[in-house]
Amino acid sequence: MITSTGASSFIPRVFNKENQGHQIQKGDHARLSSFIGAIAVADLVKTTLGPKGMDKMITDAGGDVIITNDGATILSKMEVQHPAAKMLVELSKSQDIEAGDGTTSVCVIAGSLLEKAEELLEKGIHPVALSDAWKLAAAYSCKILREMSYPVKLTDRDQLIKSAVTSLSSKVVSQYSGILAPLAVDSVLSVIDQKTATNVDLREIRVVTRLGETIEDTKLINGLVFNQEASKGAGGPTRIENPRIALVQFQISPPKTDMENQLVVGNQEEIDRIARDEKKYILNIIKKILKCKCNVILIQKSILRDAVNILGSHYLAKKNIMVIKDIERDEMSFIARSLGCKPVASPDHLTEDKLGSAKLAEEIYTPGGRIVQITGVQNPGKTVSVLVRGSNNLVLEEAERSLHDALCVVRSLVKEKSLIAGGGAAETQVSVQLAKYAETLGGLQSYCVRAFADALEVIPYTLAENAGLNPIKIVTKLRKKHASDSKQKDFGIDIKKGDISDMWKRDVIQPLLVNISAINLSTEFVRMILKVDDIITTR
Repeated sequence: MITSTGASSFIPRVFNKENQGHQIQKGDHARLSSFIGAIAVADLVKTTLGPKGMDKMITDAGGDVIITNDGATILSKMEVQHPAAKMLVELSKSQDIEAGDGTTSVCVIAGSLLEKAEELLEKGIHPVALSDAWKLAAAYSCKILREMSYPVKLTDRDQLIKSAVTSLSSKVVSQYSGILAPLAVDSVLSVIDQKTATNVDLREIRVVTRLGETIEDTKLINGLVFNQEASKGAGGPTRIENPRIALVQFQISPPKTDMENQLVVGNQEEIDRIARDEKKYILNIIKKILKCKCNVILIQKSILRDAVNILGSHYLAKKNIMVIKDIERDEMSFIARSLGCKPVASPDHLTEDKLGSAKLAEEIYTPGGRIVQITGVQNPGKTVSVLVRGSNNLVLEEAERSLHDALCVVRSLVKEKSLIAGGGAAETQVSVQLAKYAETLGGLQSYCVRAFADALEVIPYTLAENAGLNPIKIVTKLRKKHASDSKQKDFGIDIKKGDISDMWKRDVIQPLLVNISAINLSTEFVRMILKVDDIITTR
């Protein structure tokens, strides 16, 4: 838990009859308090940046443990109390939504900008003037990034895989990037039209996690995977070839009243009559199912009654019909699109044209429990399923998060079809070019833009520091390389060599959108903090 107390000794507290119970922090003290809170959080995630970054172990009140170095995950699990620190957490979430990667970078850049802002404010520069100058610097930075980027086509699968590998290189599961990266690329390309797509709905990619085996056994399913196992209450089938699949929203069990009730039965005849009526009701539904030649039924979960009762299970098993129950309501639309079937709300509306068909529906055993897999769908929609495997829950959860980041990287390339060099090359190039641009400006703006350029060097500096290299030596060498020749724009920090290299040739590449989003969002965050001059805490 992080609480900012560093500035509490000199923050004025105002209590009087009019604002009893209110705490007010004013002017520079309020601004400094915001800086301290946000910088503390940025420093916390700084050590996780890059391929050699450290991991964080997060424990909650229930004793659950998460091991990760994903910036958005770390910050979302933290209980921060300081308002500015909470804003930084929201900043990482914004980056996660917009680009999916660079959640640590955006926090580190924001922290560095705040440190520079603190220095400039102490020298008497007005917050509004600084805010306006940094808006100009951010816009020029994006222009530089676009100029140094390379266009990419969605048909160039190798380039997409290289960018996904770069994203995965800093994860706990980085050794499996050769498996997860192609899987992420193929998943995204399966759900879009490569010629016209401008965005990707990641909800069309269903990720199912199952304990057992290793991440190497993670695979793309040409069909659909269910977390549920097949209902075997009365010895029903677990494998159906050429299944005809019905997606139903009704239950194969006797109806119940909407309120609590008791049925008092006085004799054996009444018991027999109730049993006969129940059997007649169930058989009526079964006949309608058989009429449309359906042999796999997916039943929506209901909180009011059982999906299938014992009698229903018996008749369905007798007719060799597989039943998968407890399908969540929010999954119905995805399943319908995947299998090419239509949800049916009543047995009377169940017809052959509303069924989906495939080559095989079978139940598979895994150490984490049984799952049902439907493959060879005849009229598949633009959806795909991924089955993620892992030897323990910590690895499994991190593999799922890493796969999500890789999917987001490919999505970024669909939204903005450009790539740039990684390894701190982009930030160094922007820093060098911004410094030259600052010289063309006059007065206060020049000073502020120069500070913005210096702040961006925090990325290569931190990459070198986390890799155990001499950051001052490496960053100075890198800056000299970029300043001496504009053709050396792709040079960055090569962690494996322990020196600088051409990152494009070393296949360390990333989407342009990640860097543009990180600079824009961090600048926007800092400009917002700069304009705060009162913090009022109410009870």
